[in-house]
Amino acid sequence: MDRIKRLSYEVLNGHKSRFGEDFAGNKKALDQISIVRSKGLKNEIAGYITKYIKKEIREEKAKQARIADSKIEQQVAEPSEIEISVNAEIEETVETSENVESTVDEISSETDKETTE
Repeated sequence: MDRIKRLSYEVLNGHKSRFGEDFAGNKKALDQISIVRSKGLKNEIAGYITKYIKKEIREEKAKQARIADSKIEQQVAEPSEIEISVNAEIEETVETSENVESTVDEISSETDKETTE
């Protein structure tokens, strides 16, 4: 691991809550936390911290979006209690109508037999 990453992680381990997505704010926070005499080194560390924080935030948003999408898919995939009861009523109606049709067919066939005799 190179020097910039190592120093950035050391600073982040103890003071992560003080840093955000703003480079200038991260430079000020770095000045308050540590003593970095080289302006270039301070800029590189603050830049790496800024990039790291932005990446974490972006990944967290993507994770939340995936969770929301999976919840929506589960809601669509699972039928609700209303749908289940409606489907049961439809099946009962279909069975009843089939029974009525078969009864009507039996009666009509019996009537046909009586008229032919």
